[in-house]
Amino acid sequence: MSWKNRGVESASKGVVSRKWTLLLCIGCFCVGMLFSDRMSILPEAKSISRTRVDDEMQKLVSGCDPKINGEHEAKDIYGEVTRTHDAIQTLDKTISNLEMELAAARAAQESILNGSPVDDNLRLSESIKRRKYLMVVGINTAFSSRKRRDSVRDKRKKLEDEKGIIMRFVIGHSATSGGILDKAVEAEDQKHGDFLRLEHVEGYLELSAKTKTYFATAVALWDADFYVKVDDDVHVNIATLGATLATHRDKSRVYIGCMKSGPVLAQKGVRYHEPEHWKFGEDGNKYFRHATGQLYAVSKDLATYISINQHVLHRYANEDVSLGSWFIGLDVEHIDDRRLCCGTPPDCEWKAQAGNVCVASFDWSCSGICKSVERMKEVHRRCGEGENALWSAEF
Repeated sequence: MSWKNRGVESASKGVVSRKWTLLLCIGCFCVGMLFSDRMSILPEAKSISRTRVDDEMQKLVSGCDPKINGEHEAKDIYGEVTRTHDAIQTLDKTISNLEMELAAARAAQESILNGSPVDDNLRLSESIKRRKYLMVVGINTAFSSRKRRDSVRDKRKKLEDEKGIIMRFVIGHSATSGGILDKAVEAEDQKHGDFLRLEHVEGYLELSAKTKTYFATAVALWDADFYVKVDDDVHVNIATLGATLATHRDKSRVYIGCMKSGPVLAQKGVRYHEPEHWKFGEDGNKYFRHATGQLYAVSKDLATYISINQHVLHRYANEDVSLGSWFIGLDVEHIDDRRLCCGTPPDCEWKAQAGNVCVASFDWSCSGICKSVERMKEVHRRCGEGENALWSAEF
């Protein structure tokens, strides 16, 4: 083959290669375009698929109205809270009843261990124990106060049966047990049947101990909403007292009286001297808030608390201060009601005429009604709530 022929063949091969190269490039470009279109469609398909799934899920969720579900859920929670609250209240009542029974058992056991006979008051029938009373009114009295007791005695049995009100003269024993003073009270009790005898030795400086023993004994004997302590030289309108206490029945720990905060008297020899004055800070300080001692009331839970803790509750010289100190640190509601400490006529008389009948009346200067034996009936005539008020009252 000549060099000329070889040149022609080589030129024809170059032309063919260029044509194939061009076709190959065009083909690759088309394939690339096709592949790019398919790839761009796939994410869109995925996006559409996800959107449809989300829509279906939303339809399933929205099938239950969120508002309705929320309301049902709130009602269910409220119902659970209500049931829990009711269960707690029932448990509290059960515990209180068990504590009362325990207090009564302790009182009887201590009496036996001390070698003294069980008080007849602790031998109440089960029917009496189970009955619910509005209030137990303990009238603080002394051996020398026979005439005072005669001036305030009323229809005790009828009050208990018809109004659910227990009233007793509260007294302990003399320093010489079984002596003439004790025998005189026993004879009086046999005649009237209106005493609550305490395992306590009487004495003015022992009033704090007497108050503690009274509440512990009363809560063991009677199941009442309130336990009241009043002095025998104070005029009390029983119906007004009952109506006042009844307004606080829904409160489990309530302490009712005329609240005061008098000075702590450090000077010896003065009335109401406080031997432990140093516990209240610098000279001239005042006591914490507490109810004046002529009349005050506590709810059942607080009386039970005193009964259970009586052996560790500190006693100050003044019984009203002692009672107030026992409730410090507790979740107790103090009710300051000035109708529980009205003055004698004309003060209580004017208030009665204005329609604001007093619960209790006395003279501050005497810490009771001055010359109460002579004046009690007069105070009742001028400041009393009326003969029919008590028997027509509904508590």
